Amino acid sequence: MYRAVHSIRRDLKIFCPALYKLERKSLPDADSNPAPAPRPRRWTIVAAGLLLFALALVVIYTSRRAFISPLALVVVAAIGLAALLLQLRLRKDISVPVRAPVLLNGLGLALALAAVLADMFHIGAGAMVAIALGAVLCFAISGIFVLHALRKQ
Repeated sequence: MYRAVHSIRRDLKIFCPALYKLERKSLPDADSNPAPAPRPRRWTIVAAGLLLFALALVVIYTSRRAFISPLALVVVAAIGLAALLLQLRLRKDISVPVRAPVLLNGLGLALALAAVLADMFHIGAGAMVAIALGAVLCFAISGIFVLHALRKQ
């Protein structure tokens, strides 16, 4: 029996060398199931659409004169920060949770409300511009911190 098997192997070596080599070298173990396709970003697209809708409402229902006001800048900065924070909430691929600086966002919100109150009570154009600029700077610095943390990942 051993001689018959040995004889068959010898004949395979001569007539079918590729088949014989296949017996000694097995195929590498590969994953039988490929990685799943990435999930669609349905919720991030919906959120982006809602934020664009909010910006469109601000632009449509605001007069040309109001865009000179620093309050319009505060509103647009707040919508931008809300977009960034909403993106953080909806992203699932973040390995380490990124937190926005709450103190800085709270200060920006307080300054934005103070700018609105300064405009309502006619406190002064210079004070209102300074307060609105402070709110925008708080929102911008908070966004920079969040984007920097996202970029590190």
